[in-house]
Amino acid sequence: MTESVNHPFFKSVNIEELNVENFEERMKAHENELVGVFFWGHDCPNCEIAKGRLAEESEAMNNSGLKWFHVNTYKNFDLGTKFGLFGIPTFLFFQRGKRLGRISPFPGVAPFFEAINKLKGSLVKDP
Repeated sequence: MTESVNHPFFKSVNIEELNVENFEERMKAHENELVGVFFWGHDCPNCEIAKGRLAEESEAMNNSGLKWFHVNTYKNFDLGTKFGLFGIPTFLFFQRGKRLGRISPFPGVAPFFEAINKLKGSLVKDP
């Protein structure tokens, strides 16, 4: 199996790797932000499609207003189990320690960003 963390997606998108050891700490450090976590796996064809399409949209990803993280689910199986993942790729969204939404499977670029914008529009802003 190949390790696809060298994919252009990880070089072009401002995205930080999470694992079982640092997940809670990194999420807490960004709890007041809207956080997107991309659960993927190496040699996952649908993950490769998502990474390829989103690498092409790296500017939109980087300007989305979200803090992005990624988890290689095959290396961090316990995190996939914790969040009840039935398949990858899966994108989970959090704020203030609460899971706000999920996108799975990857629906394509336009529906992906439409869902993110809908989620952002539904958030209650602090006064």
